[in-house]
Amino acid sequence: MSINRAIISGNLTADAELRTTTSGTSVASFSIAVNERYKNQQSGQWEDRANFIPVTLFGKRAESLAQYLKKGKKVNVDGRLRWSQWQQDGKNRSKIEVIADDIELLSQSRESKQATQEAAFDFDDDIPF
Repeated sequence: MSINRAIISGNLTADAELRTTTSGTSVASFSIAVNERYKNQQSGQWEDRANFIPVTLFGKRAESLAQYLKKGKKVNVDGRLRWSQWQQDGKNRSKIEVIADDIELLSQSRESKQATQEAAFDFDDDIPF
């Protein structure tokens, strides 16, 4: 048995990009900056290092939340990791991204809180049981 679960909290590095696949599925893509604290061995001081994590959100939730996923906003993301690879300019490329199952907007405005609740409601309607 294996477990593929990722939970991260950080700030959006840019506004989410919303697009639609050829099959009509909405996709929102964005990155989150997550700090890692480490002790510098040379100076002995604690320092922060930023990690930039790509995140993808699909479906009605992507449509509902994309307008609120703006640069600098703090979010919690719960999802799973996905690895992909491709060729670009004759070179092999790869990345690991988080496929979001749940997003919590922190320091929400009243409008974004309403959108989060509506997105959860829309998402629940898609469950076949």
